[in-house]
This record gives sequence, structure tokens and C-alpha cells, in this order.
Amino acid sequence: MNTIALVGNPNSGKTTLFNALTGANQHVGNWPGVTVEKKEGQFEFNKKIYNVVDLPGTYSLGAFSEDEIVARDFILKGNPDVVINVVDATNIERNLYLTTQLLEMGAKVIVALNMIDEAEERDIKFDIKTLSQKLGTPVVPTIASKNKGIEDLVKNAISLMDKDVDYKAHISYGENIDSEMERIKGYLVNKDLEYPANWIAIKLLEGDQYVNQVIANNEDLKSSNEFKKVLQEIQDSVNNYELEIVDKRYEFINNITKKTVFRPSEIVETKTDKIDKILTHKYLGLPIFALIMLIVFQLTFAIGEDVLGEAAASGIEALGGIIENYLISVNSPDWLISFIADGLIGGVGAVVEFIPLIVVLYMLMGILEDSGYMARAAYVMDNIMRALGLQGKTFISMIVGFGCNVPGVMATRTLDNRKDRMIATLINPFMSCGAKLPIYLVFIAAFFPEHGGLVLFSIYFLGILIALLMGKIFSETLFKGESSYFIMELPPYRKPTLRNVLRNMWDNVSGFLKRAGTTIFAVVTILWILARLPLGVEPYSQGSVLGIIGSFIAPIFKPAGFGNWQAAVGLFAGIAAKEAVVATLGMVYAGVEGGVELVNTIQSVFTPLTAVSFMVMTLLYTPCAATIATIKKETNSSKWALFTAVYTFFIAWVMAVLVFQIGSLLGFS
Repeated sequence: MNTIALVGNPNSGKTTLFNALTGANQHVGNWPGVTVEKKEGQFEFNKKIYNVVDLPGTYSLGAFSEDEIVARDFILKGNPDVVINVVDATNIERNLYLTTQLLEMGAKVIVALNMIDEAEERDIKFDIKTLSQKLGTPVVPTIASKNKGIEDLVKNAISLMDKDVDYKAHISYGENIDSEMERIKGYLVNKDLEYPANWIAIKLLEGDQYVNQVIANNEDLKSSNEFKKVLQEIQDSVNNYELEIVDKRYEFINNITKKTVFRPSEIVETKTDKIDKILTHKYLGLPIFALIMLIVFQLTFAIGEDVLGEAAASGIEALGGIIENYLISVNSPDWLISFIADGLIGGVGAVVEFIPLIVVLYMLMGILEDSGYMARAAYVMDNIMRALGLQGKTFISMIVGFGCNVPGVMATRTLDNRKDRMIATLINPFMSCGAKLPIYLVFIAAFFPEHGGLVLFSIYFLGILIALLMGKIFSETLFKGESSYFIMELPPYRKPTLRNVLRNMWDNVSGFLKRAGTTIFAVVTILWILARLPLGVEPYSQGSVLGIIGSFIAPIFKPAGFGNWQAAVGLFAGIAAKEAVVATLGMVYAGVEGGVELVNTIQSVFTPLTAVSFMVMTLLYTPCAATIATIKKETNSSKWALFTAVYTFFIAWVMAVLVFQIGSLLGFS
């Protein structure tokens, strides 16, 4: 099967093109960090199947971040039949820098000049034919978001697969560097190398540490003293070589674009520029961001709870009654009726009941993402992040964590150095992922229904605050060192498209539903069995196996105000999946109270103060098993995964205890 690789800068529309080609529902966002690993899909053309690989968005193909290494390794080692380089037509000069590096690799490249409509709105015009001739590769104008130019792009890509192409002569780096490259290549002939000799020569002259290590480990080259001397000479002059190579690439780009890209003589202030004067203002930017998020949470409750929430709750309750009556009518065994009514309806149903609020929240977040505003959130946070020893780009992975901590941790790959990646990974679990939402919502519904948006905003804000404080501590202790500079392109504001907003919302909700049907179902089933053992003991009582386990754990949480065994079991189950906290409470209290609504039961067991303490605990404590596994994978260390599990629990316990004890001293109930 032929393989097509998609590569491009962040915000160039690469993932949108991937979805247009394959019909896949990959997450699309108008901000960096969306594609954090390569994704694959397929399409059929002329009765033949083609494989498409969506590589991480990257500005270059160096070795500064993991996404750059993933992209360049696939192009060099994955042997794609053709590479589609997605180029933002509104910023073609900067985007073509990546194109030059692709040409240096000797890959078969076709340029998708994307968002051509936005370029035309800015009165930017192109001589496509001449541009293609000067690059030596096809250039196809596209509007991926509107499926325009896609068929022409596919035809050109397929045609290019069967051609022999050699781009190496297109870029000259000057007589001195060109001769050095030839000298290096002379030593690489007939050697067992995993990368092309021409590309290795360029990277050695640029001082690429990754390629230097590859060469140092090559058995054929280790024994060559003469080659070692050449490498030493290169290292002594690498700064000059690197700067000259960069200059020559931009000179090559300038020679291509000066007679093929035509911009208006006067730079006109765009709509984006005018809006950014307010939204990214030095002093107003951060308060505006906080206000926008507060409005999002208020709308979530106004629409999700008041309009849709009651209908969902009534629907679940009615469904439970219908199923229970049917099982009774067909003389089903008592254990099956209990499992369905108490376990599934009381447990899983308690989670599913809050789906309308989750749908509304992620619809609103999707609008902010697709409009391009969320990239500004990282920008306005940069000063705070730098004061804490981090960089603004770290905040992007934190925002991704609002959906789910797993992709939030994976998004740290876009950070340039290990220090930033490690800190961002360790603090991401403090972000309120979608799985924690049902926990907050059931306690807000029980005690703070009139101030739901404000309470939810405060919880999210507390998570960010704790994450930033821990980031500062880690920066000063475990990961000392200078932070990298924050460089991020702010995409233009765009009108959100319904398709993208719905797709992004469904990404979060579908994951929520899958967990409800798998992990949460499994957890509830196990807990239901434990709640009815040993035989002869009253189900859901403190004497059951589940009650004994909960009673053993409960004293830990007594200083935080919720030292009952049911709450302890709920938190324990939440380590498997955070939604399981509500599912467990729904099951154990349904079993005890004879099916009474969970919210009413919560009101009789907790107080407003202990409710806040419990929400703080669930916000901050040990992340779910999937997140812990992802941290282990991303850090390549069980030690850091275990450290995260333990230190987050300690922080959560301390904060929950402080909330309850200080609140009690102040007279709150």
C-alpha cells in the first residue's frame, strides 16, 4: 500500500487536510499542539487504497523537540512514497523554511498551498506555475476546510510517486560549506547508515547533537581517526556553519518568492491585529481570559443543567424504572435486579446523567479553540509562566489537559527541552479533565446550584494555581536550569466551523462514553460484587467486603471532614477512572437508600464545607491509571509515574485538610 505523509507548520491546516482526505475525525484546533503523535488514515482513489500519515506539526526538522524527531524519522526511515508539505498561504515565506529541509532530505515533496482564500482576502497573490518551477516540485492551491483543491492535490501526489526526483542540487550553501559537505560524504560512502549521506553531512555542519550521536555510535566510522579529525574541525566551526546554512536557506526562499508572491505595498492592519490589541493587552489580557472562562462555565450551567440536565436525569430515572419493572415481571432473580438497578442504573447512570453539561462545556471550549483564542491564553500567561521558571508554551499542554490528562501529558512533546517537558508532565494531572466534571457537578447540584458557574470556575482556577506553584518548586529543585524562550505563532482569528466544533466536542464526549461502557462498568461490577460479599451480610453495609475496605481507608480522610467508608471507596475507585467516583457513590448510596437520587443522598451525608473539601481532593489527588501509564511511557520511567501518583495524593490531602480545618475554625458548616 502506498503511503503519503503530511507534514507542516502548526496552524497550517495539516490535520484539517488529513480529515478531508481520510474522513477521519481527528481533533482539529486553531492552535499549536493538536497533533502530538503521528496518526494514520486511508482513502480510496481510482479503486486503489492509499495510507495517509499525519505527522506532528513542526517549524523545522531539527532535534529540539520530540515532535520534530517523530516527523523527520518517519520521513527518513518510514519511506513514505510522497510527502505533502502543507504550507500556510498567508505566511508562505516562513512556512517554506520547512520545505527546504524536506528538499534536503531528498523526499518526494508536493506543496499544498493551503488557506489560499485567506491569502486572497489579504490581497496576497501567487504565480503558482513559476513557484512550482523554482521549487522543482508541484504546488497545489487548497482550502482544506472547504474541501477545495483536494482532488487535484491527490492526483499530483499519486503522479509524483512514480517519478525519480533529485532535489539535492537546488540549494547551494556557498562554496565553503558545499565543499565541506562533499568531504564528509566521501567518508560516508558504503557505510551502514540509517540516514541519507547528504542529509547527515548537512546536519553535522549544523551541529545536530542527535546526528552526532548516531555517527559516534557507527561501528564503521569509530575506527577512522581521519574522520574523527574532520568531526573535530566541524565542531570547532559549527556556529559559523549553522548560521550560514540558515542564511542560505532563507536566501533560497527569498529568491523563490520575490517574483512569485505578490503582497500589497502597504501593510494593512488586519481584523486579528485589532482584536489582539485588546485580548492580548499587557494588563487586560489575563483578566479578559479569566472573564471569558467564567462566562463559559456560567453558560454551561445555564444551558446544560437548567435546559438539558433535568431532562437527562428524568430520562435515566424513567429508564431505570422501566428496566426494573420488566425484570420483576419476568421473575428475574433478585441479584440481577439489584445489579441492574443499584449497580448499572445507580452507578453508571449517575455518571451518564451529567453528559448534557459536558456536551455544552466542550462545545463552548471548541468554539474558543476553533476561533484561535486559546493560543492567546498561552501568550497572555507567558509572563507568569516565565516568572515561575517555565515558558508560555507549557500552558498549551495544561489547556489540552482540560479535555483529558492523557493527551495533555502527550502534548508536552512539543516543548523544546527536557526540563520543560518533565515539569509540564508532572503538573498536568492538576488540570480538571472531563472525567472529574461529574464529581464537581453532583456536589454543586447538591449544595451550590445557584452559583454553579462560579464554583466550577474556582475549581479550575485552583487546579491551575496549584500546577503553577508546583511548577515553580520543581523548577527550583528537581529540574534546575535555564528555561527555553517562548516562540509561538498566533494564528489569525477564524469563524468557528460547526463541523470542527462538533468534532472536538465529540472527541471528549465519546471518550467519556467509552469509559462509562468499559472501565466504569467493570469497576462498578467489581464493587457491586464486593458490596454483596460475604454471603449473609447486608448488601452495601459496613460489614461487606467493600465496607471493610472503605473503613480501612476512611481514617485517612477524617481530618478532611469526609471520613466515611463510602467516600473512601469512591476515591479509591477513582484511581481506575475519575468518573468511577460518582459511579461508586451512586451505587453504594442507591443500595443503602433504596434508589433515592444521589444528589439528595449527598445532601444528607456531606455539608457544604465537606463538599468543597471533597471536590478539592478529587481535583488534585492521584491521576487515573491511564494518565499514570502515559507518564511512564512519556518519561520512560516507572519512577516518575510512581512519584506523580504519590506526590499528587499528598498535595490533595494537605489541601483538603486545610480547606476543612480552616473552614471549621472560621465557622463554616
